[in-house]
Amino acid sequence: MKIEIWSDIMCPFCYIGKRRLESALENFEYKNHIEIVWKSFLLNPDMKTDTSKSTAEYLAETKGWSLEQTHQITNQVTEMAGGEGLVYNMDKTVVANAKNAHRLLQLSKTLGKGDEMKERLLKAYFTEGKNIDDFATLVSLAEEVGLGKERVETCLNSNEFAENVEQDILESRQIGVRGVPFFVLDRKFGISGAQPVEVFEDTLNKAWADFVKENPILQMENGDQGNACDMDGNCD
Repeated sequence: MKIEIWSDIMCPFCYIGKRRLESALENFEYKNHIEIVWKSFLLNPDMKTDTSKSTAEYLAETKGWSLEQTHQITNQVTEMAGGEGLVYNMDKTVVANAKNAHRLLQLSKTLGKGDEMKERLLKAYFTEGKNIDDFATLVSLAEEVGLGKERVETCLNSNEFAENVEQDILESRQIGVRGVPFFVLDRKFGISGAQPVEVFEDTLNKAWADFVKENPILQMENGDQGNACDMDGNCD
């Protein structure tokens, strides 16, 4: 069963939501039958990268908040993240456009490394304060999860996968996504936001029960495997 997740790398609740989904999946009996698909979403596609400005300063300017208000809000989010075992260093996060990071994520998906790349990008932004619009940084992060340097550089130095990012965003509008994270289970059940783990568990069970009606899972009987011959003619 497929779970599609619309998410932005700069969204603090997206990392929290990722952890809560993972917690729900930990004890899910059929977790090996679940496919996670990361979808791109840009909260601020026109953001100008400015590493001289902190995220707190940017939020204060764009939201009309005082710096004191901004720090109070980010501290609350940091505390929420800590409850999921995440370390947020919001004072280190920098203002960076996420388009190129999303293109890298799209490349990673084609190479079977989507989940690893998504995790690495989120940690780089929220914990390590890295500039996720810097090509050298993105190449280094990609290498850490097993992607080839030359392939990543070719992608970043072109406009490759930009259409994939835009397609994901268009698709999100078509299904009514108004904010992220947004989780779609089997194209029938949706979860908006970083809901409590119990919500993920309940929705996961409902979606799975509906999924297996049309896609029955073969159940193996308990006990050791009996004698059999394989396709190579080996019998034991």
